[in-house]
Amino acid sequence: MPLTPPTDAELDTMIRARLASLGIDLNQLPAGTASDPETGSPGQASVLASLRSFMRTTVAELSAYQLPFAGPAGSADPALLSQQAVPPALYPSIDTARRTA
Repeated sequence: MPLTPPTDAELDTMIRARLASLGIDLNQLPAGTASDPETGSPGQASVLASLRSFMRTTVAELSAYQLPFAGPAGSADPALLSQQAVPPALYPSIDTARRTA
């Protein structure tokens, strides 16, 4: 069953919820598409239209990206790509010196 793309209303709900979880309230912006003449803040409708466009294009492209990996079959191996070889170190130079000593 093919996925159906979300409607504008569904995307608006998701965007507002995500921004609210970060502490951003779009209701603080002026209503409509006109920007605030005093602060230059964009209107709510302009912000939502821009974020809907971002969600429909860039996010889909980023989620479809796969790291290049030349495995035995010449294709990406999700099991190998999901594992990080070395965890990040707080002080890499000290960690490198310890491993090479």
